[in-house]
Amino acid sequence: MSPRRNQQRKWSSSDSAAEPAGTPLGGSLRRTEEYGGEDWVVQTVAGTGARHYRCPGCDQEIPPGVGHVVAWPAHGGGVDDRRHWHRACWSARERRSSNLQRGRGAPRY
Repeated sequence: MSPRRNQQRKWSSSDSAAEPAGTPLGGSLRRTEEYGGEDWVVQTVAGTGARHYRCPGCDQEIPPGVGHVVAWPAHGGGVDDRRHWHRACWSARERRSSNLQRGRGAPRY
């Protein structure tokens, strides 16, 4: 019987298509997914910043400290093209309608 190992396996670059931990937005792993007929770069972030974001999927705020997904077009979109989504909203993006309307008192950012 061999001894138990409590060490985590070191993943090589061939094991995953994700980028290394030195990436922007907290160093989370990136992946590419399709949305609206385009490829999008998707990254999960821990939400440690002090900013509020508005999810385009549900039109609700993502408060600071809440983990979420950041997605931007893979064709070279810049900082202005990034969108912050709730994880569940990103997963349901193809099932949601795009005719969301804000209430009169909702902020417009």
